[in-house]
Amino acid sequence: MVTKFHTEIASLKGDVLAMGRLAQGMLRQSMVALKAQDVTLAETIGEEKQKLADYDDGIEQKCLRLIALNQPMAKDLRTIAASMKVTTSLYRIGRYGKDIAIIVPELAGAPHVGNLVSLPHMGEVVDGMITDVLVAFEREDLSVIADIQSREEVVDALRYSIFRESLTYMMEDPRNITRCTNYVMIARYFERCGDHACRIAEKVHYMVTGDRIEIR
Repeated sequence: MVTKFHTEIASLKGDVLAMGRLAQGMLRQSMVALKAQDVTLAETIGEEKQKLADYDDGIEQKCLRLIALNQPMAKDLRTIAASMKVTTSLYRIGRYGKDIAIIVPELAGAPHVGNLVSLPHMGEVVDGMITDVLVAFEREDLSVIADIQSREEVVDALRYSIFRESLTYMMEDPRNITRCTNYVMIARYFERCGDHACRIAEKVHYMVTGDRIEIR
């Protein structure tokens, strides 16, 4: 019975990681579509939304069933609770990928301003954060997210840098206003994804140690 339960816990974590890869993939592909102005790729990202929702619902049901049938305690219970919270953040990350993809058709057909400002770099930083929180969740290794707060500070700084640079381009040429406004919005989406990576890191820390932390 105990062996079966731990097998189910491992399966639960596998589902969370699969959802994480899907959500991260949606965000990554949205940036690829944005840089290449690939409207077709952007449309395929939107089609992944239902799969993301199905993962979210399925994991929640699995968590509730594990609690109801096994009455887990200590770390097992924390793992189940953390999984439910982590999926909420993963869902939002995937949705932000979809939101960026929606913007792509508006920006297609004309050159990017300022080589997309610092959005590609910001996307890479956020992507690295997501990668590492998923590794930490899988391996229960907190060392890979020890610097997550400093990386979040980099993301915050990039958001304001992108805002200032975009504002400069808008002042130089009013024709840049719509395009640069979208850049500012995308930077906001990336910042929120970084925030969600930090929320996942908090839940992983709780899962592993039983201690709650707040990453500002």
